[in-house]
Amino acid sequence: MPSSMPKAEKSTSSPVERESLRAAAERFDIRRFRPGQMDVMEAVLSGKDALAVMPTGSGKSLTFQIPSLLLPKATVIVSPLISLMQDQVEKAEEAEIESAKLNSTLSAAEERQTRDAIAEGDSKLIYVTPERLENAEYRAVLREGGVSLLVVDEAHCISQWGHDFRPAYLALREAIRELGRPPVLALTATATPEIQRDITQQLGLKDPVVVDTGIERPNLFLEVFRTVNGLAKRERMRSILNETEGSGIIYVATVRTANELYEWLCAENVNAARYHGKMKTKEREQVQQRFMDGEFHVIVATKAFGLGIDKPDIRFIVHFNFPDSIESYYQEIGRAGRDGKVARCPLLYRLEDRRIQGYFLGGKYPRREHSQRIYNIVASGAQGVTAELCAASGIPKRKIKVILSQLEGSGIIERRGGRIKCLRAFATPEELHAFLSEYEQRHTSDRERLDQMMRYAETTFCRTRFLREYFGEASGRDCEHCDNCRAHSQRESQSAAEVVPGPKDGAVAAKLMPEAVRTARAARLFHIGDRVRHRRFGTGQVIEITGQNLTVDFGHAGCKQIRHQYVQKAA
Repeated sequence: MPSSMPKAEKSTSSPVERESLRAAAERFDIRRFRPGQMDVMEAVLSGKDALAVMPTGSGKSLTFQIPSLLLPKATVIVSPLISLMQDQVEKAEEAEIESAKLNSTLSAAEERQTRDAIAEGDSKLIYVTPERLENAEYRAVLREGGVSLLVVDEAHCISQWGHDFRPAYLALREAIRELGRPPVLALTATATPEIQRDITQQLGLKDPVVVDTGIERPNLFLEVFRTVNGLAKRERMRSILNETEGSGIIYVATVRTANELYEWLCAENVNAARYHGKMKTKEREQVQQRFMDGEFHVIVATKAFGLGIDKPDIRFIVHFNFPDSIESYYQEIGRAGRDGKVARCPLLYRLEDRRIQGYFLGGKYPRREHSQRIYNIVASGAQGVTAELCAASGIPKRKIKVILSQLEGSGIIERRGGRIKCLRAFATPEELHAFLSEYEQRHTSDRERLDQMMRYAETTFCRTRFLREYFGEASGRDCEHCDNCRAHSQRESQSAAEVVPGPKDGAVAAKLMPEAVRTARAARLFHIGDRVRHRRFGTGQVIEITGQNLTVDFGHAGCKQIRHQYVQKAA
């Protein structure tokens, strides 16, 4: 499990400041602050950087909206999605706060009007995409109007997207510097200590006040269903829909699965919609709005859907396919039950699903040879722009942007007005090796996160305790709101489960014993990924645990299903 990130010393504020915050909160009809909100707002008003890790539905947006009324200049919010940005602007306007947005939906006339208003200092809240903030002209407009606070909403995107398909996130540190280095507030619902450190490093936060209110959502019922094939998944999906009232989201890993599952649901007379990145922007916006308005019972979606969704009555979030990490999983299930009522969060687990995520991870980061090639070009003294590097190297533009951000962070280059200038070469072979190895290490870390997701699916113990430990919290007591805790309670209440069967009764007891009990015998001794030794097949790796059986990959001997009694852990 990741090591914990030390919490910074809490900020202090005067009674007058607190009273001012409470008075400003009345604009939003807020009478009482939730845990963590006051700590974050005090840090903001005292001019400190802050990192807030607060569950979905805990009021993260208020931690910058309320202080914005008390700050002299504008608050700039970096938002990942245009739809999320629009929703936040509308809510600000409802509270009678002057707000603006800078994104690709504006016409030329609207953009001119917005930029003029920002330059005049007329807007208290300004929402921008990271790509707009990458542009020097937009930064100049913001600088002219003045910035009291810069907020990075959904800050985990820096780690999840910045090194992949949204490299503009890696340019935020430079944008912050050019805006006069205002205090920075990073907000996210989930972040391991490792992710917190990455956010802090990428944004250049200075001794941030870290407010982490914990991940616990007691109204979310966590459950995992093992399925052997696609047909079994659909049968389980049918049962979940029949058993659960209200609206829900079904997350899938690919566009193809989204389309196939959507068509199956329609054939089953389920009022369903679909949402994925291959749909046109307008179509996606319409689907999202109709789902928010309650027109659809179910929406089948890739991970492109849901960030910032504020629909309080979502009663279930189903993961039809395996997520790429526990961070992604917990972000997505956090969209359920925002009204505080019970919501189901089933994961349909099939071991083969891991291969899909493994495939995606394979192309996520720049390859070592790409990093070497770009470094060789800039170190040769060539000064140019990204487009010229694309032509010279044959490497995709977004990969080049990631590598350039990495070189800039190492002090090798600087970028001004889109031009690239080499400042120095790597001083030692070790420094060059560290540069070339960075994304290999990130790739290894991503694989480890995927393995942790598998362990979560396989565990027979309290799932919330597993999540607490993963996110660096104390494991605490069993949660009593997951399938394993429920199975444990049922076993305790069944006298048959308390009796140790004799030799003649073993077969009968095995039939009566819940699957979780049978699995526990093997799961207590072995975990996915363990190296084991068999007298006949040699050494292999555990890839699945089913009941008392282990599925072991013995390499040259192939995959074998073996009773756990017949293998031993390899040294």
